[in-house]
Amino acid sequence: MDIVKKHEPITSEQIADKLNLTRSALRPDLAVLTMIGILEARPRVGYFFTGKVPKNLISERISDIKVDKIKSVPSVIKEETSVYDAIVTLFLTDVGTLFITGKEGNLAGLVSRKDLLKTAIGNADIHKMPVGIVMTRMPNIITVTPEESAYDAARKIVDHQVDALPVVKVIVEDNHEKHKIVGKVTKTTITKLFVELGKT
Repeated sequence: MDIVKKHEPITSEQIADKLNLTRSALRPDLAVLTMIGILEARPRVGYFFTGKVPKNLISERISDIKVDKIKSVPSVIKEETSVYDAIVTLFLTDVGTLFITGKEGNLAGLVSRKDLLKTAIGNADIHKMPVGIVMTRMPNIITVTPEESAYDAARKIVDHQVDALPVVKVIVEDNHEKHKIVGKVTKTTITKLFVELGKT
């Protein structure tokens, strides 16, 4: 990169000479740098530095990926579900957060492993207590929409120190916003995305 910056445009033969390498030994590195957008190759002219750096490229890639492409299926229960049944659902679905819907099927709240653990070790009758009593309610829930970027979702997870975000479609009825849950994004989702991007 430094050689191209100083001597652009520069051919692969000239770069190879400066590094005391053969052109064929250098070819894979130039191909990668061109493919990820750091260098630009022009036939019969040579290589140019695009001005992009790896950090900016990663940011661009994550910003280009929409939540709709990375969201997964949420585990959803109803507000009247008992805390006991919520705990069973949590273990059966192997998740850290359950999303809770109200009577109309819109997002009403969420409950985490910690919330359920606190309730279970208390004196409450978890067979009779509805999960709606212990859940975090709207509008105190950080949400993300399918149109937002993976970067936006990751930033919300970090900024608000949450494990999962419900992916919602916002519907306005009678001047009231209702949130239909269409997916979820978790810390695991973001980690998997980074692993996938690292492979390309």
